[in-house]
Amino acid sequence: MLMASNRSFAGEVIESAWTAPRRIPRYTGVTQTVVNTAQESPAAAPPPKAAPPGGRLRALDGLRLVAALMVACYHYGGRGGEITHAWGASPDRVFPTLHTPFAYGCLGVQIFFVISGFVICMSGWGRSPRSFLASRAARLMPAYWVAVVLVTAVFALPVVAYEAVSPSDALVNLTLLQQPLGVDRVLGVDWTLWAEVRFYALFAVCVVLPGANRRRVLVFCAGWILAAAIAQGARQPVLDLVLMPQYAPFFVGGVGLYLVHRDRRDPYAWGITAVGFLVGQHYAVRELWNAADPDAFAHRTSFGIVAVVALGFAAVAAIALGLLERVNWRWLTAAGALTYPFYLVHEHLGWVVVETLHRRLGVPSAATFLLTVVSMLMLARVLNKVVEERLTPRLRKALAAPRE
Repeated sequence: MLMASNRSFAGEVIESAWTAPRRIPRYTGVTQTVVNTAQESPAAAPPPKAAPPGGRLRALDGLRLVAALMVACYHYGGRGGEITHAWGASPDRVFPTLHTPFAYGCLGVQIFFVISGFVICMSGWGRSPRSFLASRAARLMPAYWVAVVLVTAVFALPVVAYEAVSPSDALVNLTLLQQPLGVDRVLGVDWTLWAEVRFYALFAVCVVLPGANRRRVLVFCAGWILAAAIAQGARQPVLDLVLMPQYAPFFVGGVGLYLVHRDRRDPYAWGITAVGFLVGQHYAVRELWNAADPDAFAHRTSFGIVAVVALGFAAVAAIALGLLERVNWRWLTAAGALTYPFYLVHEHLGWVVVETLHRRLGVPSAATFLLTVVSMLMLARVLNKVVEERLTPRLRKALAAPRE
């Protein structure tokens, strides 16, 4: 299947609740108050000021949704490929003005990676490897399995013009190992999940297994960035596969921002974040920039790419510092819960909806675009309620249970 977006990112995907260390606000829906009953020495220096305590980081849920909608704009109106067949014309003709800003929507993937770094560091802090990996598998797989089955079934219908993968390849897709095995992919966006899985594995082995603490996380981040740069220079496919030079800076930047969330005065945390941004924007520009060409679909400038990446880092930094505490509307939590299932199904099933509405029913392009996004959000709501809310807790409990 066609890759859904540039090979530079979705999802992550972020679980809705996790365990956080003492005195650090948990990313749950409940506000906590921690009282320190110990008497401090009058001569003791005051501790570094951390981000203000609070409840669930609802602004992070909102940012996840924004990143997902950016990717949807890219898939529906910011690129060529199968969506051209769905519209009946190239999106640059369907959206003669908007196709250029839509082309920057693929950078929602990089923003997802930064968010993922932040959340995975928070999730792994104080957790056992079993609990951490059970949490990640339970968060990732149920909706993914259903999305694979759903898209395979829809594409197998005679009235659908898009080719389905073979039954054997569809079964392999259920393992999330289709990319390294060279198997046709059911979901174009699943390459980003493969990047997420490798990040989880690296973080689990290097940080969660020995026990997360500030020093160990800093060493992990610095070592990963350096090793990824060496791997890039060595041009060894195996090293690239493990160390992911083009994605590592975004994950590392997110991890650094979680350390900033714990202690905003930590210069090493800020340094790790800065290096993640500086190296990450390089890879984003290298992969996505194209020279001005009248024959090209859209012209993404280097300045525009850097600006979008910078805005993504800045948004997560603002959340880490507690600057967006007032962005605390309850509906953001519900919206954030739709992000992952929406991300999984929006591209391929979106093709079918666009073709049905626009080419067969004659619905105008703008209305088709909006109705497609809304329909995919509604489907995501169903998947969240029927699949994720029922299966995720059960799978997490089963995987986390001790075995003799």
